[in-house]
Amino acid sequence: MSADRVVAAPRIGVSTYLERARQGVWDVRAAFLPEVYLNAVAGSGGVALLLPPQAEQHADIAVAGLDGLILTGGADVQPELYGAERHPQTDAARIDRDAWELALFRAAERRRLPVLAICRGLQLVNVARGGTLEQHLPDSLGTDRYRIGGGVFAENEVIIEAETTLSQILGDDDYPVHSYHHQGIGRLGDGLVVSARSDDGLVQAVEGAGDGYLVGVQWHPEENSDDRRLFEDLVSQARAFAARQKEEAR
Repeated sequence: MSADRVVAAPRIGVSTYLERARQGVWDVRAAFLPEVYLNAVAGSGGVALLLPPQAEQHADIAVAGLDGLILTGGADVQPELYGAERHPQTDAARIDRDAWELALFRAAERRRLPVLAICRGLQLVNVARGGTLEQHLPDSLGTDRYRIGGGVFAENEVIIEAETTLSQILGDDDYPVHSYHHQGIGRLGDGLVVSARSDDGLVQAVEGAGDGYLVGVQWHPEENSDDRRLFEDLVSQARAFAARQKEEAR
């Protein structure tokens, strides 16, 4: 691979989380992320850089070396962050991850970095913008259609809103998705626009209303290796961001 090709590959930061890991005689906490995220970034022309939870004050330094950011899926966002009482079905708090990813997102906003937020990432962005979450969708929707359990992704369809960034990426037709979540958007956060819903009205995607690139989806696009368009668009936006930064530095 030529040096020019390596330089042209934008650097995509991908949030990770700390989990217990065993290897040989070792039993430690370690940064964890499913490989499908890395494959999706690499397969779309980007270079994935892992961002494990650490001190919040380092977020600006971490983001300064990136051309794009992916906020990944995982455990529930703490309800305390949006002023709600904890539901019995809500996951145990992951204070380190919430604090780090909120700091990453805010640092990315300050730098106007392209952001793709996936499942939990979408929910975190909504909370960061002052919105709320429905903590257990079976209570409000009466269905388990979005999390059937057992590590099996549910299949659903979303209805994409016309004339949105998402429609430019995926088209206006109903779109099949892989779901694995029991929480969803409640009150929409400031400066966010709904770009997709499911047929029961649940928000399935949002995007930023401003000039920056912010796309959030409630489903798991990394699970669909046949359709990389969301990752490809992020990589394209990241490449353009890197080019602008290079031009401004001259």
